[in-house]
Amino acid sequence: MTAYLNHLQVEKGLSANTLAAYRRDLQKFTAFCDAKRHALPAVTRDDVVEFLGGLYKQKLDSRSVARHLVALRGFFRFAASEEWIKSAPTENLESPKGWKKLPSHLSLDEVDRLLAQPDAATPLGLRDKAMLDLMYSTGLRVSELISLRTGDLQMDMGCLRCVGKGDKERLVPVGKQALATVRQYLRDVRPKLLRRGPSPFLFLNRLGGKLSRVAFWMIVARYGRQAGLRRSLSPHKLRHSFATHLLERGADLRSVQLMLGHADISTTQIYTHVVQERLKHIYKAHHPRA
Repeated sequence: MTAYLNHLQVEKGLSANTLAAYRRDLQKFTAFCDAKRHALPAVTRDDVVEFLGGLYKQKLDSRSVARHLVALRGFFRFAASEEWIKSAPTENLESPKGWKKLPSHLSLDEVDRLLAQPDAATPLGLRDKAMLDLMYSTGLRVSELISLRTGDLQMDMGCLRCVGKGDKERLVPVGKQALATVRQYLRDVRPKLLRRGPSPFLFLNRLGGKLSRVAFWMIVARYGRQAGLRRSLSPHKLRHSFATHLLERGADLRSVQLMLGHADISTTQIYTHVVQERLKHIYKAHHPRA
């Protein structure tokens, strides 16, 4: 092992931190082999698989297990090149695939507190409330929200037209409460913001221009602080809250995919465990022997 680490330091130029991590990982595997009384030439593919499985049992995540495998792959390739062993037992071993973590989202109570923050008695407060209500109601991306045009609203149908990534168009349903707030904004506030003449965009800044992404992020963060949310709030967290709350209440993954504008269902599958948790509750509540 020492010869391999020297090789990494001298010929590969790895940093001290990386070398220390490799050393720890290889020492774990050495201890595993010692316990099984396996000398290096006797190590098999099954031994490596057993070792990696043991790491999972120790509650290590996929990323950490994958790092151990990288260290072992490099070591056994070096050992084979030095003819210490005939072949590397790590060849053709797939790296563990890391599960994507569910993005953090707001609870229903936190959403209620957030949406109650804008002062709808003031013009900009009403604009902000309309934006927040609409974002939580539809799960739009920031870029999609600030690019909405007044013609994209289809009030009678209770939906809006959205042009998302790749210029793909979709129709997204809008809740009654959000529609009511947007109507009030269109009637009472937007005309007053049109200081520089007509604008096609739905939400305008103080000067009547298109609202920027940065400005909207700052608005959301400010109301998050006012609402007493512990972690900094981003617009994307509202989008994740929209998706999570739909799934928790019975929406299917395919419908949520369409509303979010994900081109591939695999992107939406980051929320799969929300569905699984709901199914567990349904099973426990309704199966006679749960």
